[in-house]
Amino acid sequence: MTYLIVKSLHIVFVVSWFAGLFYLPRLFVNHAMVEDVSTKERLALMERKLFRFMTGIAVMALIFGLWLWLGIGIGGGWMHVKLLLVLFLLAYHYYCGILMRKLAEGKNIHSHVWFRWFNEIPVLVLLVVTFLVVLKPF
Repeated sequence: MTYLIVKSLHIVFVVSWFAGLFYLPRLFVNHAMVEDVSTKERLALMERKLFRFMTGIAVMALIFGLWLWLGIGIGGGWMHVKLLLVLFLLAYHYYCGILMRKLAEGKNIHSHVWFRWFNEIPVLVLLVVTFLVVLKPF
């Protein structure tokens, strides 16, 4: 029973984290497109609030994921790849924070098109991680 509760909480927090990982770069797309100062400030505020919230959610996803992995002993070769992808997502999350600060300071060097492509990265990671977890191919 504890396993199922921890697993459920892990899934809820991962889904919530991914919602932020999908939406924050979308805000960056809009931020890179607008010229109006008040709109840029509003987007910067939204980005900051979302980033702070999704960071807490990411921490909870990691806590419950570590609990599953270390406490209950879920593993296999697929888990090593999944953990590498989680580390990649953490780096992506961190880089989103850097981009957010640069946009807020008016030091953005990327186009809205670049941000559109950047926005697709977590979708690809989610696809691979889902197949790894469900299929456990190795």
